[in-house]
Amino acid sequence: MLKVWGRRSSFNVQKVMWLIGELDLAHEHIDAGGAFGGLDAPAFLAMNPHGRVPVVRDDDATVWESHAILRYLAARHGDGRFWSDDPVIRARVDGWMDWSQTALQPDFLGGVFWGFFRTPESQRDQPAIHRALARCEQHFAKLEQLLEATPFLLGETLSLADITAGTSLYRYFGLEIARQRCRRSSVGISGCSSACRFVSTS
Repeated sequence: MLKVWGRRSSFNVQKVMWLIGELDLAHEHIDAGGAFGGLDAPAFLAMNPHGRVPVVRDDDATVWESHAILRYLAARHGDGRFWSDDPVIRARVDGWMDWSQTALQPDFLGGVFWGFFRTPESQRDQPAIHRALARCEQHFAKLEQLLEATPFLLGETLSLADITAGTSLYRYFGLEIARQRCRRSSVGISGCSSACRFVSTS
């Protein structure tokens, strides 16, 4: 059986669990990281020498790093869904996945989520939060423009591109913070809330 190590509050674990839900894969979840600890245990470091979650073990395969896990699961269990067998389409998915990890997630996770939600009000750097929020709104404007024409980022079906962007958007729309309303993104992500039922912001 597929085993998944990680804590429920981890963005990167949530991406993996979302795809596992879409694939309807039987699995065992093992709490690790944060308050659960265990990342410096020799057995865990033998799976991931960097001591970070998520990690999955699937039969004889052990995979770490969330986007590597997503690609692995989609390739092994997805039958061409989520991450196409066509290299042209797959490259488009990869582009959005990399954008989510290198642009959207740092601006939201580091700038807004940690700066606002996980920082006491008296210690918040409000100018830095507003700058990060402005960058996020620029990112979301791009998504809005794409979603004018299609229900998902790359067309008519859900892909890894949507899962990687959607995890940040799910958190973004759940924060009690002033923001511009992104009608199509918020409607699309409302569907993610049921698919991403593993998500917890606690």
